[in-house]
Amino acid sequence: MSARLVALVTWAMLMCPVMVQAQPPGGGKDDKAEQFPAPPNEYDKKRDGIDRGKLETVEYDSATVGGARKARVYTPPGYTKDKKYPVLYLLHGIGGDENEWARGGTPDVILDNLYADKRAVPMVVVLPNGRASKDVTARDPIPKQSPAFAAFEKDLLTDLIPFIEKTYSVRADRESRALAGLSMGGGQSLNFGLGNLDTFAWVGGFSSAPNTKRPDDLIKDHAEAAKKLRLLYVACGDKDGLFRISEGVHKVLDEKKVPHAYRVIPGGQHDFKVWKSDLYHFAQLIFRETGQEKPAPEKKVDDSKPVPVEDFKPAPSNQGGKQYPQVNSEGRARFRVVAPDAKSVRVPEWGGITLTKGEDGAWVGTTRPLDEGFHYYRINIDGADVPDPGSKFFYGASRWGSAVEIPARDGDFYALKNVPHGQLRENLYFSKGTNTTRRCFVYTPPDYDKDTRKRYPVLYLQHGAGEDETGWGSQGRAGLILDNLIAAGKAKPFIVVMDNGGGIGPRPGGPPAKVVPGDPPPRPKFDFSSFAKIVTEELIPYIDSNYRTLADQPNRAMAGLSMGAMQTKQITLTNLDKFSHIGLFSGGSIAATDPALADPDAFKKKVKILFVSYGSKETGGAATAKANREALEKLGVKSVYYESPETAHEWQSWRRSLYQFAPLLFQQDK
Repeated sequence: MSARLVALVTWAMLMCPVMVQAQPPGGGKDDKAEQFPAPPNEYDKKRDGIDRGKLETVEYDSATVGGARKARVYTPPGYTKDKKYPVLYLLHGIGGDENEWARGGTPDVILDNLYADKRAVPMVVVLPNGRASKDVTARDPIPKQSPAFAAFEKDLLTDLIPFIEKTYSVRADRESRALAGLSMGGGQSLNFGLGNLDTFAWVGGFSSAPNTKRPDDLIKDHAEAAKKLRLLYVACGDKDGLFRISEGVHKVLDEKKVPHAYRVIPGGQHDFKVWKSDLYHFAQLIFRETGQEKPAPEKKVDDSKPVPVEDFKPAPSNQGGKQYPQVNSEGRARFRVVAPDAKSVRVPEWGGITLTKGEDGAWVGTTRPLDEGFHYYRINIDGADVPDPGSKFFYGASRWGSAVEIPARDGDFYALKNVPHGQLRENLYFSKGTNTTRRCFVYTPPDYDKDTRKRYPVLYLQHGAGEDETGWGSQGRAGLILDNLIAAGKAKPFIVVMDNGGGIGPRPGGPPAKVVPGDPPPRPKFDFSSFAKIVTEELIPYIDSNYRTLADQPNRAMAGLSMGAMQTKQITLTNLDKFSHIGLFSGGSIAATDPALADPDAFKKKVKILFVSYGSKETGGAATAKANREALEKLGVKSVYYESPETAHEWQSWRRSLYQFAPLLFQQDK
């Protein structure tokens, strides 16, 4: 596609010598070109665990053309009629149409990622067809297309903008409208945007094609333009055949003292690699308050950097009113412990952090950058491990202790929001198998108590080793994850049961493993048969008797993390008459050689969802899971594999896993 664009625009340059002669001589990179950093890796790739906007096709009546026309419209994550949004009109090139940006530029993905990182103002983006004609298409000769491109100015101003402002919840003032485009669309943006400064305050030309006006004639009153323009962005790759066009516009603007951003992309060609990076930068600059046109610079994390960024704030996991521990934008945690008589204070986790005593008797220390999410830790004072009095207490690592929450870029999916909330209910039940009173927690979805005739599917959700039945409700934020998914219409309401899967009967099973001197201790083979009996013979009957459940196999799921995933695997595969949905989070996968797969067709009939996940830093288990998935595919058994980006064997991996798993559950009626 890009080669065709170059050919078409080169033809236009040859056929329109007046346009080329209008450009100042030269062609090298201007010394005044602003330095824009290259976008981060995968800025244009779909990111898991974040909210996404919506890209739809609309039709509007065009008096200019005399008929209906199509456009694509992107609305940001969380779009609501209760809020007014600014609008970016984003134009395609000479060989494209309203679908070109969506096909090659992934504007929705770029913007979704920017919003997740809080680096752009949420906006509506309109992707129109820049040819205002009933019958002219990209296949027609360029001379036939040219009038249609010129006529789009009227269509844009008198037909499309009024339609958008009537149909969508957007602000209808010049400072809330931006116009930008690539190649021919960049030329249109400069022409129409700079010619209608009462309509647009933000204008961007990406690798702009030759315009119908000389650069000096694009702006009637340069002094007025300097006052009205909030941003004029001109950019092009220095290996692009159209580089002289952008350079010429830049030099005229410089001469006339019209403020603008001028970007030269080293090695940049006439293609979407350049235009996507332009959108990435342009979107961050527009619709900001006066004086805030530039977003905060992206901070590069450096583990060896001795001086952390000093923007520390109390951690979300702190007790009320406690100032420490604190976290900063790099993901570092800072601890402060008042112990004036202590000889040494350390945090043993993360390789060990030795705190330094100050004159006030307080010991302070800061970690390296940590993964996003939730982390257990201890304070060691003179050899004794104690909880941090500033942190809330959580049960993990087989004790009640401290933890620090590193805010995540995608933390919105488990944030406390103004949505209907379910209830987390504590239940005590007597177990004949253990001759004890056991405790489980049960999440009931919003509206559970409103319609007493309605029954719900059930997910049995297990914690990991060293944790208990409080884990998923507290550390895992399971209730908030489900509340938000249900409120957004992304998951069906269902009941979640969280029981204690630890300390029941002999966990390790089988003959003693042979110990080889110098080798790490062998990993035990776990036997969860005692807990399996509690789940199948006591817990499920208790839940079905005390809650309004759909008490059959199609409406029962089980999932777990780490040890809980191992329990899930053992219990479900030996009880496929009871479970139809299986989720294994960082705790193994199902091999094609498993006895449960002896009859793949029978397995497929019983198991509706097989979901396996790992953090991207859990390389060993993840590699095995991927290989097992391929083997299952050969048997015709479909499964879902999810990988949490940049996390290891930790709660952020498992929160994201639940967020991905829950929408897949109990959809068999669709």
